[in-house]
Amino acid sequence: MHTSASSLVGAFADPVHDAQGTFRQVMDAMARPGSLQTMTATLAPPPPLDMASGALLLTLCDQDTPVWLAPSLAQSSLPAWIGFHTGAPVVAEKADARFAFSGLENAMPVLMHFAQGTQEYPDRSTTLVVQLASLHDGLPLILTGPGIRNTASIAPRGLPDTFLRQWMDNRGLFPRGVDLILTAGREFIALPRTCAISQGEA
Repeated sequence: MHTSASSLVGAFADPVHDAQGTFRQVMDAMARPGSLQTMTATLAPPPPLDMASGALLLTLCDQDTPVWLAPSLAQSSLPAWIGFHTGAPVVAEKADARFAFSGLENAMPVLMHFAQGTQEYPDRSTTLVVQLASLHDGLPLILTGPGIRNTASIAPRGLPDTFLRQWMDNRGLFPRGVDLILTAGREFIALPRTCAISQGEA
């Protein structure tokens, strides 16, 4: 893999502290689906990756976590950046990925194309990180399930028309199924496979 100067820079300013802080935010986001998190770490990942996705990648990925990248990301300097800072292998097949990242320029990949885990090892599924235009002022969605008191409301902008059907199918596989993290800029929201999602009122 060719390593350019741009792949050597842009990671966490304080790697240990920033990774620990981001990991705590991810755990909180997964425990409280739909809760809006704002990433506080300082970094500058290669475009077109946003800062929240970059922080998640640096925190969650290492040499033992194969990564799949959507076309706009795979064709950027991101693969070299991932290799230098995390050692994570970039794979061509969605089903081989432990983590997957979709850029703003790409349509959200089909959830069923990723690893779903097994009944014995449901954790062997893919976590998909999807970069959106905004986590506000989009399609109103209502969340229910573990970690949510009554209901939670989100309104991400840029999800495909098929999202609710895809999510219903994904949740029907429980304990198998993918987990989803939506990002925009510094913000992110976690949607673990345990939560139910329905359309809210506009």
